[in-house]
Amino acid sequence: MDARVLHADRPIYVDLDGTLIKTDLLWESLFLLARQSPGSLWQVPLWAARGKACLKAEIAKRVQLDPSLLPYREEVVHELRMAKASGRRVILATGANERFAHAIAEHLGLFDGVMASCDDVNLTASRKLDRIVAAQDVDGFEYFGNSHEDVCLLEAAREATVVAPDRLAGKWQRRTGAQLVPAPAHGILKGCLKAMRLHQWAKNVLVFVPVVLTHEFLDLAMVVHGLIAFFAFSFAASSVYILNDLLDLTADRRHKTKRRRPFASGQVPIPVGLLLGAGLLAASFGLAATLPFPFGWVLGGYMVATTLYSFFLKRMLLIDVLMLAALYTTRIVAGSAAADVEASFWLMAFSVFFFLSLALVKRFTELLEFGAGAERQQTGRGYLDVDLDMLGQAGIASGFASVLVLALYIDSAEVRQLYDMPWLLWPLCPLVLYIVTRIWILARRNQMHEDPVVFILHDWRSQMMIAAGVALFGVAAVV
Repeated sequence: MDARVLHADRPIYVDLDGTLIKTDLLWESLFLLARQSPGSLWQVPLWAARGKACLKAEIAKRVQLDPSLLPYREEVVHELRMAKASGRRVILATGANERFAHAIAEHLGLFDGVMASCDDVNLTASRKLDRIVAAQDVDGFEYFGNSHEDVCLLEAAREATVVAPDRLAGKWQRRTGAQLVPAPAHGILKGCLKAMRLHQWAKNVLVFVPVVLTHEFLDLAMVVHGLIAFFAFSFAASSVYILNDLLDLTADRRHKTKRRRPFASGQVPIPVGLLLGAGLLAASFGLAATLPFPFGWVLGGYMVATTLYSFFLKRMLLIDVLMLAALYTTRIVAGSAAADVEASFWLMAFSVFFFLSLALVKRFTELLEFGAGAERQQTGRGYLDVDLDMLGQAGIASGFASVLVLALYIDSAEVRQLYDMPWLLWPLCPLVLYIVTRIWILARRNQMHEDPVVFILHDWRSQMMIAAGVALFGVAAVV
């Protein structure tokens, strides 16, 4: 017979951070604070200086946590429900602030009691053990924990379950043979690679555009500079994706596909994400230091703009898509700076209109996925479902405007100087029209489920159009 049945009167105490949920509420609440009350961030060091309990309490007073969106360990929740159904008492014993703990307990409807940190007591390690021992009216208790701070409780418990343990808790579990709920194998490494969004690096091939259009693609030095710029921008962009994901945890968890992102799902701990993002950013600027000085300024401007976008601009009506278009175009400016060539007016004008169209596609598809009745709180953006038609009209118009700019460029004096037979470039216009129109048709059919720039670079039909365009430039250059 299961020993747990024999000790049905023995209560079960359950840790929260890393045990019942796959994340840490202190880190979660810090990023909620950054999202919901960024003006309070300057006070965080002051609260921390007064102790961890104070820090947790002050943050909890200022943020709204939705317990229904947290990434729970379903196997642990299931086991606890089974224990409760058999008559066991289940108590949530956590170092998280009591406001959060009671909200989670109320949401789950599972616990017979709650022990949590308050304004002046951080209920972890020995303090938690003392509280449990003082509350005991039976012989012993069972404990679910995951971290080095839980080892003293696991030692004191009559029965122990170690959940996704850290190094010290794992060492204790192997030594004692306690019950184990393991973490997924290689989960963090795979999650880190996913969080970097390596597939999005394809967008950074835009840094090569100025070199190609100036016919300097056979210059080895320019090609090398382009490659360095590509990786510098890729590392920087990945660090921004990580920051975005950490700031968008709540919104991502409401989304039917984004909820599976590494941080939203709890696959990768938030501190690991912070270290990864910092390392990528350092590598990016290290590479930038090897390129012409203006490239560093462009990269720095890109980081400032993306940070503003992450914290504020992405929720502002129309400002967000204008900023996205500018960020795409910045890659072309960076390519010009890296190769030390001038970005032409025509290229910049085309880029702004073309990428504005793609930015509007991105917002259009996000809003479409939320469906009728979508509100700003749900989408995390400044749009409502009634804005769909307007977004579509603006996006198509912007895409067609980019084709008009291209047509004017082909008929310009600059092209007549570069090419002996500029009329060979006219087929570029229908090629771009095809790409723009097709991507909007797919968006309206709700068949666009990724970044439109990445889609264009991976879609075989768009690849054919791009290849045909490159061939036209090549033929016009040599004829």
